[in-house]
Amino acid sequence: MVVPESSEPARRVTPMVGDGAAAAPRRTLSPVVAAFLVFLSSGAVLVLELSALRLLAPYLGLTLEMSTAVIGVALAAIAFGTWAGGRAADRVDPARALGPLLVAGGALTVSVLPAVRGVAELTAGRDVGLVLLMAVVTLFVPAALLSAVTPMVIRLELRDLDRTGSVVGRLSAVGTLGALVATFGTGFVLFALVPTSSIVIGLGTVVTAAGMAVLAWQARARAVAVGVAAGVAVGALAAVTPDACEVETRYHCASVLSDDDELDGRILVLDRLRHSYVDTDDPTHLDFAYVRAIAAGIDATSPPTEPVAVLHVGAGGMTLPRYLAETRPGTSGTVLEIDGGVVQLVREQIGPEPPLVDVTVIDARVGLGHQPTGAYDVVVGDAFGSVAVPWHLATKQAVQQVRRTLTPTGLYALNIIDQPPLALLRAQVATVHAVFDSVALVSRPSTLRGETGGNAVLLASDAPLPVEAIDELLGERDPMLSVLAGPALEEVAAGAPVLTDDFAPVDQLLTPYVVER
Repeated sequence: MVVPESSEPARRVTPMVGDGAAAAPRRTLSPVVAAFLVFLSSGAVLVLELSALRLLAPYLGLTLEMSTAVIGVALAAIAFGTWAGGRAADRVDPARALGPLLVAGGALTVSVLPAVRGVAELTAGRDVGLVLLMAVVTLFVPAALLSAVTPMVIRLELRDLDRTGSVVGRLSAVGTLGALVATFGTGFVLFALVPTSSIVIGLGTVVTAAGMAVLAWQARARAVAVGVAAGVAVGALAAVTPDACEVETRYHCASVLSDDDELDGRILVLDRLRHSYVDTDDPTHLDFAYVRAIAAGIDATSPPTEPVAVLHVGAGGMTLPRYLAETRPGTSGTVLEIDGGVVQLVREQIGPEPPLVDVTVIDARVGLGHQPTGAYDVVVGDAFGSVAVPWHLATKQAVQQVRRTLTPTGLYALNIIDQPPLALLRAQVATVHAVFDSVALVSRPSTLRGETGGNAVLLASDAPLPVEAIDELLGERDPMLSVLAGPALEEVAAGAPVLTDDFAPVDQLLTPYVVER
């Protein structure tokens, strides 16, 4: 007798434990709880990944290599955790494994904070390899544990082979939804409202609490007690971890320090780099050599004391806008700064920008496109860091935008930080020279010879630059600086690539290091 296919009894699956002996788990999860655990664990991995980028940026810079390493480690952890969790689910009781997985994953999530910051502070951020290794280790383990939750839950839910596709599809979709919510929620909301340390601690607490709830539901009092003790210990360690951030902005770990030697001196520190120095009582005091170089370029190419229109790419402590407002009354300016948190911190702890200076919080490349043609006498580029460079501001197309905003005799002054073999500096000379007719480079001779690293200021204009006048002003203000122009500068750029929007490997050209300016 042939039995119609529709009358065939449903094929059921009995969860297996140990060496293949049939044994049902002590308890099963409701569909809602199962979906919640998958949603939470998948989302937690993405929150942890994004937070790792923020934790490492002050020490390693937000470079392409660092971002690639963190993303790669997270993907490797997800792949390994899913594979290992699936294999384990066929050998142990998934219901009993879920609680410990979540508790361990949550506690180790919190441990990322003291591990990364503690090592970075102990090494003063200089041992890049050790900091990155610690990040890899501390990110991989909790991410792998949390990634093992989904196959465990799927194994619990697979009690009927005829529903395999729907169960796997539903829980996979829930996991993806959790990752999406975590990604957009963290990037667009949490980072703007909550410090990274609070996000990491809060995430670990929620995941650990979910794990202990599962253990309590299984009436495993001893395991709950162990989980509570581990959570308290890791939380206490995270709470005492040093944090150099006075303010965590959208893009930086920022603080303002007082100069021990000058009562009115204020130092803006962004991601461990002394970014700006402002004397609140004397705006004409220029502490950093590269700022003196830019000021000399402006003063040598524009009539003394006459007001100028200036576009500043990058705000910092607004040292130059204050200097120009004091030495050239009536000077107007526009500042393009991507980080509104830095602008607010500077206003509160250093002082507001001069009256004729307008600050716009916007990505500078986008802001350049909004500027009128031929509106500025000077464009100052000061958005490059020592370990991270916004590549889209380093290209020929960006320089062409700068040139468009300048008057025919206008000056472009670009601050560059590099160290031997000065690959980024050489590429920037070649790129700027591909757009402007006249180019000069101001730096310390040791830097120009490739013996030391540091700041260099590239001056460019379509009008002939007064190299002798610039050199004379530098001799008065900072004899340690010198000017390189003409064939000697062309020799520096010989063989260097012209960076474009299609090819700008600035992270590979720049050698990361910590510099004191």
